[in-house]
Amino acid sequence: MKVCHLTSVHKWNDVRIFEKECVSLVSAGFDVSLIAVNAEAGIVNGVNIISVQADASSRLGRMTSTVKKVYEAAIKVDADIYHFHDPELLRIGIKLQKKHHKKVVYDSHEDLPRQVLDKLWIPVLFRNLISRKIEKYENRIAKQLSGIITSTPHIKNRFLESNPNTENINNFPILEKMSIDVNWSERINELCYIGGIFNSRGVEELVESMDCVNSKLNLAGNYAPLALRDTLMSKKGWRNVNEFGFVGRSEIVEILSRSKIGMVTLHPTKAYLDSLPIKMFEYMAAGIPVIASDFPLWRSIMEKHNCGICVDPKNVKQISETINYLLANDKIAEEMGNNGKKAAREFYSWTAEAKKLVEFYNKLE
Repeated sequence: MKVCHLTSVHKWNDVRIFEKECVSLVSAGFDVSLIAVNAEAGIVNGVNIISVQADASSRLGRMTSTVKKVYEAAIKVDADIYHFHDPELLRIGIKLQKKHHKKVVYDSHEDLPRQVLDKLWIPVLFRNLISRKIEKYENRIAKQLSGIITSTPHIKNRFLESNPNTENINNFPILEKMSIDVNWSERINELCYIGGIFNSRGVEELVESMDCVNSKLNLAGNYAPLALRDTLMSKKGWRNVNEFGFVGRSEIVEILSRSKIGMVTLHPTKAYLDSLPIKMFEYMAAGIPVIASDFPLWRSIMEKHNCGICVDPKNVKQISETINYLLANDKIAEEMGNNGKKAAREFYSWTAEAKKLVEFYNKLE
């Protein structure tokens, strides 16, 4: 069975697309290709990487000429199943299904209509209207496709109304790649935040809280926008920040190995309230307690496994007090870390999700 994954937005080695889904499908015996923009063509871990050369700097150009190039490359592959990962590819997804009579799957990584409500580049006045139009368009196309894959139960429930062949494949970590075998006593009294550094992810409040913490924050990721870095540097808490910039997998493991707390204090936007951020589960898998936003879904995970503490992500005082509490109570922090690691192994690993993915594909055959 010949499978082709398509992306015009993500890098070819995106963890969910390449490391998890494509490699898992190769292991299950599928012939897998991946079309990505400005990639290095070749066979990697059994996946045939096909590169489309395009200017990735222009959003409009990406949504027009780049999408066209991805479509042209997809036709040449002549796969049995096409699996695309970006909403801007919806129009070519339906084309591959209707015109070329292929089986086509849409992988919805985010709740796009809710995400649009927080896009700074869209004027506030138009966000609700655009959100409604996007949802209507997404649902119309989804109804006609062979199947839908989602990254959270919340998104699955939404798409089930349009397409009954919808499966949720959670973006849980590959535990083998998160293998951290260090004694608690070897860790340093530090905390970490790893991921995209956006204002909506609570980084301003987090850096402000560090002014009242006798510790260091290991901050790793890209800033968006870049000007946010200047804002963070102007805060008193910046003196307690170890800035790493964008880091690869080995550096992530190194940061997680030295830290005693993982931070995921995202703002209560509609896009985040029902999300399952992979960093939360990576912290758990690494054996460190989590300080998370007090959202009902996240609180249920923290309380069920006693693996962290929830806080108001906009309350700087509460954030700093919770950090200080865990750093001062080492045995409690270690116990929470051990609980999280056990929970990640039993409930939140990619192994079970890979099986669901293969079963979903087998039903498409």
